Amino acid sequence: MPSIQKFENIVAWQKAKVFSLAIYITFASCKDFSFKNQIERAAVSVMNNIAEGFERQTNKELRNFLFIAKGVSR
Repeated sequence: MPSIQKFENIVAWQKAKVFSLAIYITFASCKDFSFKNQIERAAVSVMNNIAEGFERQTNKELRNFLFIAKGVSR
């Protein structure tokens, strides 16, 4: 099995991107701007943590960032 060369090829990152776009669309007309901003940042955070963990280039750090993205404390 070939190794993943770019974080954009990670299926979890791809699904997080679709989810983030859905969040932005869903909350587009939300008037509670503070809540809207918090939800949007949380959605994007999943993508960011997967990408950052991948860029660290060690399985240990990737695993740690995946746990952060999932919202699991260890």
